[in-house]
Amino acid sequence: MLKGAGYHTGIVGKWHLGLGGRGGPDWNGDIKPGPLEVGFDYAFLVPATGDRVPCVYVEDHRVVGLDPNDPIQVSYSKPIGNEPIGREHPELLSMGLSGDASKNGHAGTIIDGISRIGYMSGGRAARWKDAEKSDLLLGKVINFIEQNKQTPFFIEFAAHDPHVPRVPAPRFAGTSRCGVRGDVIVQLDWCVGQILATLEKDHLTSNTIVILTSDNGPVLDDGYDDRAREDLNGHLPAGCLRGMKYSIYEGGTRVPFLVSWPGHIRPGESAALVSQVDLLSSFASLTGQRIPLGDAPDSRNLLPAILGETKIARDSLVEHDGWDGIALRDGLWKYIPAVTGHPKRPARLAELYDLDSDLGETTNLDMRELGMGARMSGKLKAIIQSNTTQANGMP
Repeated sequence: MLKGAGYHTGIVGKWHLGLGGRGGPDWNGDIKPGPLEVGFDYAFLVPATGDRVPCVYVEDHRVVGLDPNDPIQVSYSKPIGNEPIGREHPELLSMGLSGDASKNGHAGTIIDGISRIGYMSGGRAARWKDAEKSDLLLGKVINFIEQNKQTPFFIEFAAHDPHVPRVPAPRFAGTSRCGVRGDVIVQLDWCVGQILATLEKDHLTSNTIVILTSDNGPVLDDGYDDRAREDLNGHLPAGCLRGMKYSIYEGGTRVPFLVSWPGHIRPGESAALVSQVDLLSSFASLTGQRIPLGDAPDSRNLLPAILGETKIARDSLVEHDGWDGIALRDGLWKYIPAVTGHPKRPARLAELYDLDSDLGETTNLDMRELGMGARMSGKLKAIIQSNTTQANGMP
């Protein structure tokens, strides 16, 4: 959409949206489709996440620094090649695995002293060093800004710093007093500062919208024994919110959302309910673009709310926990349906919370507010039915 509005578009960092066709990517040739096929002019990717193979960078359509005499092979089903794997050689690991290594999904091929999800062989000259990743990605973002400062641009920096495996650059190690997870957050904060300083240096600050947000709530133990939990030093990653990543409670689904546009947005806070899904329609409005009929049916133009001009935004929003749990936000009410007969989830009663007075979701009001619970249950079922009908190609 922004490319159609005359913007030069780039993505740097974690991708994890899939690369290649039905047969998967050709790591030794042109890797497509990918970001360049969906609107980006430039891409420099961690092709999935740092805890997955292949541990190489992809620039546009090619692996960076690949030696053709050492081709990459990747498997997510069984070991390949002769590379040591974490579950068999824990003595080679610089970062241990949490829990039972035989059941830990991160116990695959060891790259840079860390075992990953999946298995790979080859590509040795192209493999990244985890401690250098943050500086390298930041450099690509700054270079993109410098090269495009004379024209409209959009750059997505999908920073990897707090994601596992957490490996800060040596100069950030021990700077947070909250262990390695805190250190990589300090590192991310520094990266954001460097980007803002670049915009200021190039006189772009007043003409650039910067959004800082996240893809889920915080997580501590996510496969590696990096003492993220033990070294919190009293810090509460989710604050007063209940739950964390993988949870349907607000600690898992509510994320930071900071918007900066000096001279246009007054400093302050807003309780307006918005979703990242709404960014597409909102920035289409800002740039005078139209969303094709049938595209992005859930995206709403909430530009005035995003820019802080109004506190009126969504009246409702469906939340998802990343697995198969859902909930409905309706204003400041939140409804979580009951779970019964699920093969992998424990049974639980329906839950209803008034987030205005109980942001921590401590008191289930469902039995006290039967009318509200029934109304929200019906609304959620109607939304699910509407989306199911659309997915099946019916009017």
